[in-house]
Amino acid sequence: QVQLAESGGGLVQAGGSLRLSCAASGRTISDSSMGWFRQTPGKERAFVAAINWRGGITRYADDVKGRFTISRDNRKNTVYLQMDNLKPEDTAVYSCAFHWGNEFGPGTDETTWYGYWGPGTQVTISI
Repeated sequence: QVQLAESGGGLVQAGGSLRLSCAASGRTISDSSMGWFRQTPGKERAFVAAINWRGGITRYADDVKGRFTISRDNRKNTVYLQMDNLKPEDTAVYSCAFHWGNEFGPGTDETTWYGYWGPGTQVTISI
């Protein structure tokens, strides 16, 4: 079993930046693809970004491309989400997710691809 804990959320003005971290414990994540999703009240979780087990392949939702960067440090068992040029519509609870296995296919933008989730961290962007 793997436990995930996000941190780094907060309140920033539009145009600002935040860096989210997702620290894993219980097992290594170095052989697993990982993802970030976000959710606002009353809506389904939405895909943000995903990264393969080595960090060489990434995937982004269209509305964050060019602004967000996903990365990982397998030595620290941690995945990051650098968010730049933030917009009010980026306001959400951001959660990281763990996939059993090193596959990285079309399903990485689906919640069903992932087996474990962190509780999330709130990101609020003010005008």
